[in-house]
Amino acid sequence: MDEKKGMVKRMGYIDELGKKAVLAKGKIGTAPTGEKNQILLEISKILRENADRILAENEKDILNAKENGISDTMVDRLRLTKERIAGIADACTELVGLEDPVGEVLSGSVRPNGMRITKVRVPMGVIGIIYESRPNVTVDAAALCIKSGNAAILRGGKEAIHSNQILMKLMQQAVEACGFPKETVQLVEDTSREVSTEMMRANEYIDVLIPRGGAGLIQAIVKNATVPVIETGTGNCHIYIDSPADLEMAVNITDNGKTQRPSVCNALETCLVHKDVAKEFLPMLYKRLELHSVEIRGCERTGEILGKTVVPAVESDYSTEFLDYILAVRVVDSVEEAIAHIKKYSTGHSECIITKNYDHAEKFQKEIDSACVYVNCSTRFTDGGEFGFGAEIGISTQKLHVRGPMGLRELTTMKYLINGNGQIR
Repeated sequence: MDEKKGMVKRMGYIDELGKKAVLAKGKIGTAPTGEKNQILLEISKILRENADRILAENEKDILNAKENGISDTMVDRLRLTKERIAGIADACTELVGLEDPVGEVLSGSVRPNGMRITKVRVPMGVIGIIYESRPNVTVDAAALCIKSGNAAILRGGKEAIHSNQILMKLMQQAVEACGFPKETVQLVEDTSREVSTEMMRANEYIDVLIPRGGAGLIQAIVKNATVPVIETGTGNCHIYIDSPADLEMAVNITDNGKTQRPSVCNALETCLVHKDVAKEFLPMLYKRLELHSVEIRGCERTGEILGKTVVPAVESDYSTEFLDYILAVRVVDSVEEAIAHIKKYSTGHSECIITKNYDHAEKFQKEIDSACVYVNCSTRFTDGGEFGFGAEIGISTQKLHVRGPMGLRELTTMKYLINGNGQIR
């Protein structure tokens, strides 16, 4: 009986958030660009002014994470610093300078009967986002939703609850100060699995659901949600070192892709090396990665070149998103074999080829079916900011309705406006 009462209470909680979001979306969805920009500037200001309060709450999450044995790389995803808070605030102000997609005319025509049909860009409505660890997502997601005219219901992980609560409290103060309902952005403070499930099925209120996190979280949402889902995130990203290739460039790009920030979805997880350059390249790569204590899990031919420093790879290593200082390595005989390997194990996020061969580069980009396919540059550029979109809501690895980094335009849909003077069919 108590369990049933608890479920009723939790369902009521999601209903309450949803009803408030639906009311709020009407005002933010029709707000002029200047008013939305003013909210973003106010959020940026209040975050900077309250950095010490944010850090104090974040420290609670850090201590809890360490007590629960969370890895150092995952703690890094959770950690805020004054520099990171400044970066989050800067992202809000950068959005101010970006073009507002709402109201953009996409196409228009006049029918033979005189009707005028115009296709325009409009907000989605209420966007739900379920994510893990990184508290910066709380602000990035809220800011993107505000600029694109959407209300937002955000559900972060329990490991970041203190950080998320203070960030949301401050943002809601900023929203209210600008004359909008504070429920324009809301945080799901109950992080239980049951409430997450109810959020996934809140079709009456939520127009689209976006998961950000590990493969387990994303698949759980895709399988259980009745709300439309945009699948994001899981990044089993590959780099292929071709013959011929600039090997110094290859070392630099592989090192950057693996070690700059290994806990993010655009970090490299597998390095494929053509047999003709493997004996020269792999020792160069090992020497660089050794500076970061990267564990290499390699095939038999990798072991023959690098010796006992290599952990023998098993099948699952090539399909794993490590999010850590671990790199799977395999020596291949051709660009065709590299492409076949990537097709088998890729999650459709980001892949790269290092080559001097134009035909191989063109073949790689044509045949690899991932959201972002690079030639001679790092997969770490798969990012809304790096693509010039401002802050991003995530990286879509599906094909409907968007793909790749999701910025402002990707958080809108479209509708048709039809004007006539009495036409009937």
